[in-house]
Amino acid sequence: MQHNVLILDFGSQYTQLIARRVRELNIFCEIFPYNHFPSDLSPYKAVILGGSPFSVRGEDAPHPDLSQIRGKLPLLAVCYGAQYLAHFSGGEVAASNTREYGRANLSYIKEGETFFNGVSENSQVWMSHSDSIKALPTNAVKLASTHDVEFAAYKIEGETTYAIQYHPEVFHSTDGSKMLKNFLVDIAEVPQNFTPGAFVEEMVGELKEKLGNDKVVLGLSGGVDSTVAAVLLHQAIGKNLYCIFVNNGLLRKNEFQNVLDQYKGMGLNVKGVDAGDRFLGELAGISDPETKRKTIGRVFIEVFDDESHLIEDVKWLAQGTIYPDVIESVSVKGPSATIKSHHNVGGLPDYMKLKIVEPLRMLFKDEVRRVGATLGIDPELLGRHPFPGPGLSIRILGDITPEKVQILQDVDAVFIDGLKSWGLYDKVWQAGAILLPVNSVGVMGDERTYEKVVALRAVESTDGMTADWVHLPYDFLMKVSNDIINKVKGVNRVVYDISSKPPATIEWE
Repeated sequence: MQHNVLILDFGSQYTQLIARRVRELNIFCEIFPYNHFPSDLSPYKAVILGGSPFSVRGEDAPHPDLSQIRGKLPLLAVCYGAQYLAHFSGGEVAASNTREYGRANLSYIKEGETFFNGVSENSQVWMSHSDSIKALPTNAVKLASTHDVEFAAYKIEGETTYAIQYHPEVFHSTDGSKMLKNFLVDIAEVPQNFTPGAFVEEMVGELKEKLGNDKVVLGLSGGVDSTVAAVLLHQAIGKNLYCIFVNNGLLRKNEFQNVLDQYKGMGLNVKGVDAGDRFLGELAGISDPETKRKTIGRVFIEVFDDESHLIEDVKWLAQGTIYPDVIESVSVKGPSATIKSHHNVGGLPDYMKLKIVEPLRMLFKDEVRRVGATLGIDPELLGRHPFPGPGLSIRILGDITPEKVQILQDVDAVFIDGLKSWGLYDKVWQAGAILLPVNSVGVMGDERTYEKVVALRAVESTDGMTADWVHLPYDFLMKVSNDIINKVKGVNRVVYDISSKPPATIEWE
């Protein structure tokens, strides 16, 4: 894999967006914490310093070691990065009178600057900082201003170093991608060779070399990530790939058999293991969300270990880990596992003596789908909504019983089938139903009822890091609510979740 661009993370919520915008230019990039990046920078063609919630004037300000970067590699400093270069290189950064946050427009652009090729004055940019650069660093030249920010952009003469106080990666910076392209392609001369086809060719070659004639076992989930990982591995090692699909009893209605049927036509060696009763037995009486996740993870490993022992001389475990999982697990502030446990990052118990192979660990979700399309995987499978590893357990608030699972499976089926029949499924990134731990009073016929409440959730997103609730048509919500209450015994009330992420998460647990 050609590294090409190194992005240093200072803890900004926007760092992943920078990476996504760079990838959209068909340029491969990697994110590393500012204080823990590769010592060998020879593979990299350019470096980007990201933003940060910290102030460069604070005692806890992140201090990157740029001695091997400045003046040696093309450097773009964004927001915190721009202020860092100014503050510690002869300039001045001071607190702004008012927090500079939101839309702004460029009121001045220095003529003849490649960085601003194709960008006109008054172009909208997005500010997000409470400090501002009051004096430029040594040998710096002003490139752009807004009405409120004199030094919105500058460059340092004698170096290929550029700095901007706004965020080109966010949607609100209308020419942001153009500026990134100007810097990376025209100034830094980074090749635009990161395409799905190139990734497949290179990864299959790497897998052949790494795995040789070894046997590999892969836990399929029926989702996009594990399926694409399986097809990549199958192209590399063929019959030496053994896929196991475990039914944990918490899948969608009829999903276990449906997924097995889907894989039949793909040439994969797949074994289905129905362990639903074992999982539900272990989960009995558990209400805490994190305990649920850990219990499911533990039982899955036990079941998977039992099955993998039936394969002689297996040496590798393949996983469908993707880049957001990796970034969330190794961040500037340490593992962000306090949000929730990732079951597929962090390795295996000591007693499972398998090496790990993760062919998708450097891809975002949308990139995984494009790679899948290049591999010829069925578009319907690639278009499947993400589904949580712990399944419906984290959509049943409180303890889990077979009866609750049955109710939620039936509700979920009505909702998802409704989205498909109304032509809404592909307009939604993820959808599902949540069984709430409350009963409500209702009237059915002439009788008073006291039954379950379900919440419906539908969000739009690109990678799940941020998400907005979807404005589903009122007529659709009315119809699906009516169908759920009439068709699913035990439910008498349906509500719709209109929370975005952040501050809420996509799942309720």
